[in-house]
Amino acid sequence: MPEDLTPATTTSGALPRRGLVIYPNEPAPQAVELARSADALGYSNVWFGDSQNNWREVASLMGATAVSTQSVIIGTGVTNAVTRHPSVFASMWATVAELSEGRAAVGIGTGFTALGTIGHKPISLGALETRISEFRELIGGRSVVEETTKAEYRLDYLTDRPRNVPVYIAASGPSALRMAGRVGDGVILLLGTATEFITEALGHVREGAEQAGRTLADIDVVLWSEIAIGDDPTEARDRVRGPIARLVMRWLPMTLPERIVPAIEHLRTYAPEYEGDYYGHKVAKPEHAKEVPDEVVDMFALAGTTEEIEGRLAEISAAGVNQVAVVPAYGTTREQRMATVRAFAAIGQGTR
Repeated sequence: MPEDLTPATTTSGALPRRGLVIYPNEPAPQAVELARSADALGYSNVWFGDSQNNWREVASLMGATAVSTQSVIIGTGVTNAVTRHPSVFASMWATVAELSEGRAAVGIGTGFTALGTIGHKPISLGALETRISEFRELIGGRSVVEETTKAEYRLDYLTDRPRNVPVYIAASGPSALRMAGRVGDGVILLLGTATEFITEALGHVREGAEQAGRTLADIDVVLWSEIAIGDDPTEARDRVRGPIARLVMRWLPMTLPERIVPAIEHLRTYAPEYEGDYYGHKVAKPEHAKEVPDEVVDMFALAGTTEEIEGRLAEISAAGVNQVAVVPAYGTTREQRMATVRAFAAIGQGTR
């Protein structure tokens, strides 16, 4: 197995690679067990949520997963550059990469819940870009200067064995998408599943890439999505209405089709009820969730029968996505989530 990984791309005409997002709101052994199941089922990536006051501690989970899996790439979905000092952050990733023999990928953003629960605002894109640059210096065995003390430091154990852990930038707005194109090894799209949203977003990523003398082909494109699969398409959609209600209540940077604007504007009238609540932020109240129409579900999630999901994956791949990383209907039972993980792995494999 190679020590370091470089972004892989989807073969033309193939379905995207499969990734699994695990928000560790259950006991740590169960979260690791779910990651091991994804490894055994052939998922390419496992992304652990990192919000220290909401979920179990991510470095411990990644370490346990690293030594108990064979091929899955282990990352954060997503971390931030504030709650850990840059030296701690880099050393954490160097250790995960060592334990996994190179199967590590940093998923990072400006921060939301992890910072919100301790009274901090998300950091600026400029500050994030600086932290990413420092991380690459440290993980490569080189020195950086500490921001406050001006002391020069390095990870001493990497000076003769540098690492190259890819960095995936989570983005939804144009500026963040352009930054991902300019400096990221990959981008994590947080904006729904409609192909028009993906196309618009990748236009910004391409613009950023070209600013840095790169092309879109240099960037691994990962799409995040809630998912529910079942023989009853209505029941499957019902399982994701809660998370989608919360998603559309927030700022949406993409151009919305006029036909769904009234429904979203209505859902946003409930947004003040959730302001400042960084705990349990993923799911709307049942009375709000039931007001999400099917068309909005289908533009922001993957929900339906296996045949419907397979068709959607083909469209998403054609739009330029290399990996679809799914959240198995956050808030549902463990049994339902595990069934979804198995069903998603089987799509396109000739197994149902």
